[in-house]
Amino acid sequence: MSKNNHKGKKIISKLITILCLVLFIYAGYGLFDIGMDYYKNRKMMHNIQDTFYQEVSNEKEELNTAQSSKEMTEVRPGFESLQEINEDIVGWITINDTQIDYPVLQSDDNLQYLDTNYDNKLSRAGSIFLDYRNQVEDFDRNVIVYGHRMKDGSMFQHLSKFMDEEFFENHRTFQFDTLYNRYEAEVFAVYNTLTDFNYIQTDFENDEEYEQLLEDIKNESRYDTDIQVEKDDRIITLSTCDYELDQEKGRLVVQAKLTEI
Repeated sequence: MSKNNHKGKKIISKLITILCLVLFIYAGYGLFDIGMDYYKNRKMMHNIQDTFYQEVSNEKEELNTAQSSKEMTEVRPGFESLQEINEDIVGWITINDTQIDYPVLQSDDNLQYLDTNYDNKLSRAGSIFLDYRNQVEDFDRNVIVYGHRMKDGSMFQHLSKFMDEEFFENHRTFQFDTLYNRYEAEVFAVYNTLTDFNYIQTDFENDEEYEQLLEDIKNESRYDTDIQVEKDDRIITLSTCDYELDQEKGRLVVQAKLTEI
């Protein structure tokens, strides 16, 4: 082998080593960046959770005094501090034994909070948010709430726990708070589906159209329940991405009957 060939191979070998090192550093930076984003999101959520639950603990005391005469159009005491942080905060959702314990935001579209947190900063996790078509002052028959499925278990990732029948049976209800009311949500349907199924329909021409959606939901659900959901009832629909049926159009859906408490 000539000296030139040997020298050329050494140069190529060094170039490959440098390239591999650059790729390793780039990949490591990407993972670090994602990890930091998860960390910041968890820290921010802990802060607002502390604020919310401190306010809620004071709410009962206030409601026993002059606050008990508040009109339904006035914001509940527990949400006043949250709205000072972001006036788009319209609710709070809590599901026991999951990481789902978050503020619910709402904007003029269903795009803003896909990649924006409650502090109006860009975030991979985005926010849990209410469909812009729903009116929080007077809910429609179908209340839609969206969230991402993050790999660290945050946002709506833990909706997947409902796919386990034992978890489903032990977690048949969760709590949904709004600016004006508190609700118990009783889960009656869990399923994978595609966006072709209009489970996020909010406007119905008549009772029969709504009843047809309820029947379609029952047929989609992986569980049979004895929960009666009728034309005068309101439901809450929790929706997140799912890859079992399709990478783009797949969705995981949990639906529950809303009862004001």
